[in-house]
Amino acid sequence: MKIYFESLAMHLKGELEYRVNFILSFLSQILVFFTYYFIIIALFTKFDHIKGFTMFEVLLCFSIIQFGFSFNEVFARGVDKFDNLIIQGNFDRLLLRPKNIILQVLCSDSDFVKVSRLIQALIVMGVALANLSIEWNIFRVITLILMLASACVIFFGIFLAAAAYCFFTVQGLEVRNVFTDGGKHMAQYPIGVFKKGFVYFFTFIIPYAFVNYYPLLYFIGKSDNILYAFSPILVILYLIPCIIIFYFGMKRYTSVGS
Repeated sequence: MKIYFESLAMHLKGELEYRVNFILSFLSQILVFFTYYFIIIALFTKFDHIKGFTMFEVLLCFSIIQFGFSFNEVFARGVDKFDNLIIQGNFDRLLLRPKNIILQVLCSDSDFVKVSRLIQALIVMGVALANLSIEWNIFRVITLILMLASACVIFFGIFLAAAAYCFFTVQGLEVRNVFTDGGKHMAQYPIGVFKKGFVYFFTFIIPYAFVNYYPLLYFIGKSDNILYAFSPILVILYLIPCIIIFYFGMKRYTSVGS
């Protein structure tokens, strides 16, 4: 991991070489993030709740998903932009190095501008928690931590599966966006507010429901099922097939040629 942290420091130093650009990009990301935030607030000016979920419960759900997505944009940008490694031929060089491929891909890029989104997600989470009557205990603290961790894991898994797709099609932007940006916008609301088909898909195919729906039910007191508190652990199992798919694609990679 020493190599990974050294690469982060190198990328940060590189971004700060153009400080005006970094600051302007940082501020623009703040504006973009708050448009999502205000959309939810505007929605609740017309409705008191959505299928029993109040505004601050939805904002908590929103902040957890945004945190996980932003975390990967900052610290796993190389996986998110994997198609660039294929197109530019740089992945061939990674294969020649005696280090873990996924670690090398992680080291290849980062985007510290998106730290602004991480901070904003935590701020929105703080606002939501301050306005919810949570009966705090050790299990709810663990549930919140697991929800944040699983949000990071699920997006890393999706990025990794989308990277595997690039081995066969070179560019995987649109497919990636369906499940990352598209999934993010859907999962920022409690999955239970959607039709049963969507609930099943985002529970058993892409398990967003185990990130911020079932554990959310326990956390805010809508369910007493203690198993819901630990359901985010199941998301770790989702990461296993994503890693297998990535290596499966890599075995069939035949280089981009000259």
